[in-house]
Order: sequence, then structure tokens, then C-alpha cells
Amino acid sequence: MDDNHVVVITTTDSEDAAGTLAKAVVEARLAACVQISGPVRSVYRWDGEVADDREWQLWIKTAYDRVDELTEFIRARHTYDVPEVLALPVLGGNPDYLAWVTEQTRP
Repeated sequence: MDDNHVVVITTTDSEDAAGTLAKAVVEARLAACVQISGPVRSVYRWDGEVADDREWQLWIKTAYDRVDELTEFIRARHTYDVPEVLALPVLGGNPDYLAWVTEQTRP
């Protein structure tokens, strides 16, 4: 098991916002790579009502020790009141790729 890497997922309300956020986290060395998927359909409860919206999903590859700073970075720059930030553990993978992720996320 690899406990040094995670994939962080968040969503935005537009493709432009997703691209801006993706570039910012990579430039800040909080992520090695971000993949943007979308639009995706999100159904959720907010302010007592069920919403059904189009969103763009960001898959952020990073080192585990960067998650807290990445979370705060996203929260400070996101347009949502409560942005989704989920860190999913990486259970394994290409060792060369994982080494690259670590290298790219060093300040």
C-alpha cells in the first residue's frame, strides 16, 4: 500500500473555473497533475432543496503531506461556500509516476 500519495477530488461550476484552479494548484506545487472531467451532473441537497447542476470535476494528484495546504488553497479560491474536497488514498501504482508526483509537489 502507498500511503504517501492521494487523489483529491473537487468540483467547479464552469470549465473556466476548473482550468483556473487546476493551473493554480500545479503552479503552487500543491499538485503534480490535474485532470478535468466534465461536464458531470451533480444532484445534491443544498439550503433545504435538491439541486441538479452541471459541474466540472478535478482529479488532483498530489503527495499526502500536501493535502492540508491544498485543501486550504482550494477553500480560499473557490466560488462555492462549501467546496467539495475529498482525499482518496492511492493504494499502489507505477513507482516512477509516484516518484514524479512527489518530486513535482516539493516547494
